[in-house]
Amino acid sequence: MPTYEATSTAPVNIAVIKYWGKRDTALILPTNSSLSVTLDQDHLRSQTTSRCDESFEKGDRLWLNGKEEAVKADGRLGVCIRELRKMRSEVEQGDEKLPKLSQWPLRIASYNNFPTAAGLASSASGLAALVASLAQLYELPQSPSLLSCIARQGSGSACRSLFGGYVAWREGTSSDGSDSLAEEVASRDHWPEMHALICVVSDKKKGTSSTSGMQRTVETSPLLQHRLTLVPGRMKEMESAIASRDFDAFAALTMADSNNFHAVCLDTSPPIFYLNDVSRALIGLVEELNRASKEATGHLIAGYTFDAGPNCVIYALEGNIATVIRAVQRYFPTEAAFPDPFGVLGGKEAGEVDVKGFNVEWSSAWDKGSVKSLIHTRVGDGPRKLGQEESLLKEDGTPKTVV
Repeated sequence: MPTYEATSTAPVNIAVIKYWGKRDTALILPTNSSLSVTLDQDHLRSQTTSRCDESFEKGDRLWLNGKEEAVKADGRLGVCIRELRKMRSEVEQGDEKLPKLSQWPLRIASYNNFPTAAGLASSASGLAALVASLAQLYELPQSPSLLSCIARQGSGSACRSLFGGYVAWREGTSSDGSDSLAEEVASRDHWPEMHALICVVSDKKKGTSSTSGMQRTVETSPLLQHRLTLVPGRMKEMESAIASRDFDAFAALTMADSNNFHAVCLDTSPPIFYLNDVSRALIGLVEELNRASKEATGHLIAGYTFDAGPNCVIYALEGNIATVIRAVQRYFPTEAAFPDPFGVLGGKEAGEVDVKGFNVEWSSAWDKGSVKSLIHTRVGDGPRKLGQEESLLKEDGTPKTVV
């Protein structure tokens, strides 16, 4: 009997125009559109294997990073599985010769190669990998944009992880969510010089989840209503900046929207504090780098953004990323050695910040480990289809041990 199985990976995406707030909590319809950069899966990814077999004991089972998670029919995992099963059933109805995969129990294993629930968009990549894997298993004909409507119901930001490059999630207007979907606004190859440095300030689970945090914001923050008037214009400006590869505009918008998002969190009752002292100091470093660079060259050198967590993501172009890394290393020495995956430092340790006019006394160095580690990555591609040799499941449908 053939084995019906599929393995896919999906990337992390980091928004530069943030999604925060739902107008429909069941369908996960956002209060505003958002836009993100997909990061390279060679450094940050979720990998998922899905298998169906009529001999499996009744009921679906799923393991995340080796730990079994309950698949509740009305939970976000259950909703995604149900909707994809429905699509497969419709395919089967059109061709009675097809095996009835939609009727068979599922076994699913998923692994992240980065910390879960620490503000690094693990749910987005994980749900996107689940949708990509099941769509592959079920041989579904739907486009990535249509599949993004399913991923959205599992985790809002997951819809953007079904694409590479630069991705917009359109808020839509239909009450059924049919037009609230993701689409690529520019490919990775359009602006491949975009790099990102993730400063891991904490790899622990955050105190306030995104789901509960944004609902409190919708219910209590007057400032959110002002934010919603700003986002449509920012979306247009960001798409224009990406189209023209205007890093100054891209960085300025990215930082402004991040600050506005966290201001809205502070305006929530009770206030939500995702940033900590190290987060704010990293903002200060980027601001000083940009001040000096602007005076010396007329251009910005970097742009910071923070999702719902303390970890800082700094965008910079390929020619400037080494300067940013050295500056972070000088003031925030890490616990873990920096792997330098692209060899941009040339084996040199942190030293003088090579930006004319940079004020080296803007801050004293923080204690070692204030930033736990640095992840250097770049703009990346969308979900990847892997071969059977990359399966995460044993023959009996239980997860393999991943080292």
